[in-house]
Amino acid sequence: MEYRTLGRTGLRVSALGFGCGNVGGLLIRGTPRERERAVARAIELGINYFDTAPSYGDGVSERHLGEALRALKAQVHVGTKFRVEPADIKDARRAIARSLEASLGRLGMERVDLLQLHNPIGAGRDGEPVAAAEVLDAVVPALEALRRGGKIRFFGITARGDTRALHEVVGAGALDTAQVFYNLLNPSAGAAVPAGFPAQDFGRLLDRARAHLVGVIVVRVLAAGALSGETARHPVAVPAVEPIASGPDYGADVERARLLRALVTEGHAGSLVEAAFRFPLASDTVSTVLVGASSLEQLEQAASAVARGPLPAAALTRLQELWARFAPSP
Repeated sequence: MEYRTLGRTGLRVSALGFGCGNVGGLLIRGTPRERERAVARAIELGINYFDTAPSYGDGVSERHLGEALRALKAQVHVGTKFRVEPADIKDARRAIARSLEASLGRLGMERVDLLQLHNPIGAGRDGEPVAAAEVLDAVVPALEALRRGGKIRFFGITARGDTRALHEVVGAGALDTAQVFYNLLNPSAGAAVPAGFPAQDFGRLLDRARAHLVGVIVVRVLAAGALSGETARHPVAVPAVEPIASGPDYGADVERARLLRALVTEGHAGSLVEAAFRFPLASDTVSTVLVGASSLEQLEQAASAVARGPLPAAALTRLQELWARFAPSP
């Protein structure tokens, strides 16, 4: 397993991280034996970063991850998250501390390595999104207080929301990490995309992260499974899923994924899934890529892909041609 430094944190994290979310669902809907076997195998493979959140299964993911780690007596890096409601901003310190204490209780831990804001970030308040100014003026000071209190080591955001607001927050130099949506269906966080590209343009957010030493954790690397090129979903996976920052629906994402099969037929990768995991690792700004597995077999497949290293330069050049097909003809 390759290890990379997580931005300014100094933590050395495995290039493949273990995502405990609802989409793959293994840590939520798997049996106790399946969950413990998966965590144990992940550690055997060299995975040392585990990502969870209170919203994953309404706390079930955190509880199950804690149970597995205690049973295995494992020492790994754990990150979890929190959301804030509009009313929370007035007393963000108390609200975030309350959420963290609940997470620590479910995990059975005294602290976590990483705590991340899970709300989308917008230019202004409109329900769930948190404005960039609120992140910097209210959320960041609350997180700094938790760090001083020893409850967390580092903090960051999920980089979802308005592109300009995300650049403002990442560029402020206050964050340790950002979870970035960067995959074969939407490479815009790391590369310029053609005009009319059918996905949110993140405006090369990786460049902003690199400039401010923000560690990048790649999420939705398989676009919730669409980059398998198949519509069928594993029984443990969430039955239906909404795309994030890619196409209008899951079916559209699958169709676009199939346009990328030239990577396989031309010998750049053994499978579309393999190509999907290897693609973000070509950026030295990326620290770890999360796999949200539904089975032990999917975990093994991800680890095997990552072990092959980043996609070669020829594949990245070919991708530029393939992505051009995503945009409408002039």
